Amino acid sequence: MRSARHLWENRFSKNRLIIAGIATVVFAGLIIHGVRSGRGTWDTTGTTEAEEETIAVIETMSDEELAQMRLEEQLQDATASYGHLGIVEVSGYINVRREPDSIDMKNIIGRLNDGAACDILEEDGDWVRIRSGGIEGWAAKRYILTDEAAMKKAAENLEDRVIIDAEVMNIRSAPEIDPVNVVGKARQGERYLLVREEGDWACIQADFSDTMDEAWIKITADDGSANGHVEHGLDEARKLDLRQMALTQYDNIVLAYTEGYINVREEPKDDGINNICGKFLRGCGAELLDTVENDGGTWYKIKSGPVTGWVSAKYCLTGQSARDTALDFAVLTAVVNVDALNVRSEPSLDSNVWTSITKNQAYEVLGQLDGWVQIELDSTDDGSENDKAFISTRDNNVEVRYGLPEATEYYPAVEAANAAAAYRNSIVNYACQFIGNPYVWGGTSLTKGCDCSGFTQSVMAHFGIYLPRVSRDQAGSGVRVTSDSMKPGDLVFYANKSGTINHVGIYIGNGQVVNAASRRAGIKIYRWNYRTPVAIRNVIGP
Repeated sequence: MRSARHLWENRFSKNRLIIAGIATVVFAGLIIHGVRSGRGTWDTTGTTEAEEETIAVIETMSDEELAQMRLEEQLQDATASYGHLGIVEVSGYINVRREPDSIDMKNIIGRLNDGAACDILEEDGDWVRIRSGGIEGWAAKRYILTDEAAMKKAAENLEDRVIIDAEVMNIRSAPEIDPVNVVGKARQGERYLLVREEGDWACIQADFSDTMDEAWIKITADDGSANGHVEHGLDEARKLDLRQMALTQYDNIVLAYTEGYINVREEPKDDGINNICGKFLRGCGAELLDTVENDGGTWYKIKSGPVTGWVSAKYCLTGQSARDTALDFAVLTAVVNVDALNVRSEPSLDSNVWTSITKNQAYEVLGQLDGWVQIELDSTDDGSENDKAFISTRDNNVEVRYGLPEATEYYPAVEAANAAAAYRNSIVNYACQFIGNPYVWGGTSLTKGCDCSGFTQSVMAHFGIYLPRVSRDQAGSGVRVTSDSMKPGDLVFYANKSGTINHVGIYIGNGQVVNAASRRAGIKIYRWNYRTPVAIRNVIGP
């Protein structure tokens, strides 16, 4: 097994004298006392004859040759600590696992992005045991370059990077301490591409986000201690300690702990449906921003996902009790970063696309493979087995993260231009009362449990509208409408990979549907096109 240093020395053996001279004379700065502008005249006072000969050689080199030698010296420095250098070459990232097992998602302890470096410790068939970013584990061998190919790709990925020294740090949208500008967490040993430095702050490339290009880390604490430092080198693994990620995503955690949901309100008072801006379901997590006494009780101002507002404290846990309970609700989810992403029945680009899913919707992960994740879309109402749904993680199309569910943006229908619109609004608001209740296949109870068509059937029956029992038959009711003309209360239908309708939800406006989603999710709000709809029906009337 050849070391990175051995490879470097072998590759550039013809230039050893010059490299040594540059390392000694130019880059280490041991004998150079100064140089005038441009290529100028070397100050050779006190130099030896051998050193003067080296300088003479350097004087004959072009700027391009000097830059190349500088790159090679940097490459040597960056790779010297790796006994057997490996560099990842993949579209997106690969997982680092505790054991060489490609199926068990609980086995994942980290990830290596394209271009990241690792030290290869051991090979075992299709797997290699590696060390990178402070973690040791197993990675798929086929995605890791070695020897000359690794050195070539390493040279392409040398950059100034921020290396995290603190145990955990906030990543912020602006270089200022503000509880509302936290956009992520950086953990000890992680490396982020440096954009620029401004005082105690480092601006980094926000490769973890699809909504921003740059973010900020305070690398020097107020007491002068180092939270991080800048180093010219290679990227390495990022940790995925699931327990740590679930508990450190919030500085001051608030956990919804009531049956069903808590209404998130625009002001700290209960004003019926007039000031609701979101649903905070049992087990959802949030950042505590403020606390006030108002309207006969204590209110917390929270930020949870896309929702910022006020919740009644009597339905929440905070502090250590919230931290102790949070892991009971933490899940692994996939969040899509592109407008639409193909879903396939097998983890292969050769597998047929049977639906697509939409940006910013979170999907629970059922399993992870390198380059693919299997997600849960919803449950059927006809007793058939769910179609497998695989999505590709290449090109950072998907962010896979472990943590608490978050609040859902929701605004009740409170205004109506006419009696027909008011009637539809009452149907929608009635349906949304049951968010958080359980999914039960074959059930029709809005409180004890129902499946997707049982939910729509029972909601509509409350208003004297009678539907068939299963979704594929409900899709024949009423009249067809288009997505451009659908209104709150219309039914939105989805199909399996064979094109057979097997799921339904109720459109509630604001680009959302409420549906009895699955055994895991229960009754929940999704984006109306969280997967490709195949039919929309008006069963209410004008």
